[in-house]
Amino acid sequence: MWLYKLLDNNIENAIRPLALGRKNYLFCGNGEAAIRAAVVYSLLGSCKAAGVNPAEWMEDVLSKIYFYSNGKGNLEELLPAEWAKSQENKQL
Repeated sequence: MWLYKLLDNNIENAIRPLALGRKNYLFCGNGEAAIRAAVVYSLLGSCKAAGVNPAEWMEDVLSKIYFYSNGKGNLEELLPAEWAKSQENKQL
């Protein structure tokens, strides 16, 4: 029984940001702002899942996104998992 409580607590801690995000969406002002907030939460969650520092990723992506959005690159390369792979290749 005690082992289940430890596992249960880990699960609760894992989903807490999602629950807080849902609560915060209520105060975004309008539906479009809530959608934008959800996109940002999703990207930050992707950073966490890929083991990427969100601040470092955001700084790099914001400096590159203009060039990528003008057709000079594939925007998928800027997603956290793909970005992490490209950073590993740069270090080699």
